Amino acid sequence: MGNQGSVVEPKGAVRLRKPERRQLAMVVQCADDLVRALHPVRTVMALVEKLDVSGFCEPIRAREGIAGRDATDPRLLVGLWLYACVRGIGSARELARRCEESAPFRWLCGGVSVNHHLLSDFRCDHADALDALFTQVLVTLVDKKLVRVSRISQDGVRIRVSAGSNSFRREERLQQLLAQAQQQVLELRKQLESPAQSAAVTARQRAARTRAAASRQERLEQAIAQLPELKNKQAEAAKRAGKGKCGDQIRARQPRVSTTDADTRVMKMANGGYSPAANVQLATDTKSRAILGVDVCNESSDSAGLSEPMREQVEQRTGGKVEQHLIDGGYLRKQDIVEAHQQGVELFVPPKPARNPQNRGQELTPKPNDSEAILAWKQRMESEEGKKIYQQRASTSETVNAELRTYRGLTPLTVRGLNKIKCVALWCALAYNLTHFSKALLG
Repeated sequence: MGNQGSVVEPKGAVRLRKPERRQLAMVVQCADDLVRALHPVRTVMALVEKLDVSGFCEPIRAREGIAGRDATDPRLLVGLWLYACVRGIGSARELARRCEESAPFRWLCGGVSVNHHLLSDFRCDHADALDALFTQVLVTLVDKKLVRVSRISQDGVRIRVSAGSNSFRREERLQQLLAQAQQQVLELRKQLESPAQSAAVTARQRAARTRAAASRQERLEQAIAQLPELKNKQAEAAKRAGKGKCGDQIRARQPRVSTTDADTRVMKMANGGYSPAANVQLATDTKSRAILGVDVCNESSDSAGLSEPMREQVEQRTGGKVEQHLIDGGYLRKQDIVEAHQQGVELFVPPKPARNPQNRGQELTPKPNDSEAILAWKQRMESEEGKKIYQQRASTSETVNAELRTYRGLTPLTVRGLNKIKCVALWCALAYNLTHFSKALLG
């Protein structure tokens, strides 16, 4: 009742700040002001400035005294891909978009325009230079005594590739598709040579159609070329299985190859399913957790003799000697144990469970016919010291694999061919090493 006499003041219109996008403004800005002084992108570029990237410059045709457009600085492109991997970006199109919209990437570009074609080509077209750059960083880490080579841990990670599951075809179907592709190339050539039919087609369209038809034919030829190798592996698997039901099932299968990426194979993934994938092998120093070796193959099983080539690669890159090699049970082959023993390398690998349930837990019991190498391996894996050393495998390799897949851009791959996939893996591994040892390398 007491509020009846109060006066209510009238409310005015709401005052808001509204965008005026057509307002002209003079903005004075330096590209160096786009990121703060301690931003990680500055660290990445400072590391790149210390690297020798002359290997990326050798193929460049733009030279003094020769007409033509200037080439993009390889140091800029190296910095872009390394920082992209640091940020978990594995797509050239996404990187090109970031170079237009993201301040750190714009700072890296410094006004130089890039597109996804340039970025994609650079990532995979300099395999030798990239491999040498990876080795260069490792040699520096070894010289600074930050990395040891004596004990390494190896593990494989299967990465999904771009080939579709429905692209795998048997030999008969591949031959049919190749005949169709060859016929298409001939018909297209006739059409383009005819003045009446080619008049309505531009030069760019003509080149695009020719390139697409030739590429399809080439992929089919590559797929057919893979069949002899697959047949040999199938015959070896059937021979190991014997003349029973299992061997007959293996012989009855017909090898299939992808028509879009002949190098890939269907593999069992971590989720239990099967997908076209590539097997990326990584070797890591157990103490510093630096990645010392990178390899890519299409073997669905790690027990295909992958341990010895990795040791050789690590020793060639670092100049050191591998004395202890930690691998999981999927790599186990008696042949590898014997070869490692002959090379003076202690191989740490757990035994496979015995087929007979009554013999479980006795896999490391010495047998009368065991060779010197097998006896040494059993004693090593049975000892408390050996068990303690082997625990470092999971804590090293598993964490490194997880970081590359989660944070460093080793995501489902969009490139085709094992050589290009290895380039992607090298970029990710190089970014990993530079990130973890940036302070020491800049010091």
